Amino acid sequence: MNNNSITQEHIDDLLDSAEIEEHTFFGKNHYVCYKLTGSGYTVVGMGACVDPENFNIDIGRRVARQDASNQLWRLEGYRLQCYLSDEESL
Repeated sequence: MNNNSITQEHIDDLLDSAEIEEHTFFGKNHYVCYKLTGSGYTVVGMGACVDPENFNIDIGRRVARQDASNQLWRLEGYRLQCYLSDEESL
C-alpha cells in the first residue's frame, strides 16, 4: 500500500503469498480459497461454466483468482480508509 492508495501489486502479493485450497463441484464450479499470510483471513473466489463439457481448470482458476482479487480490493480499501481516518483523528 502507498500512503493513501492500494496497488494491484499489493493485491497480487496478498494472493501470491496465500495458502491455497481449491475444489471443483459438479464438474463445472471451481472454488479457490486463499488463506492470507499474517492475518489468516480467507477469501474465496469462484469460477463456473454452464456445461461441464466446457469446463477448463485453468480458466476456472483464473476467474476464481479475479473474483478473489475483486473482493480484496474492497476489503483493503476499507482497511486503508479506517487507517487514514484514525490517523486524521490523532
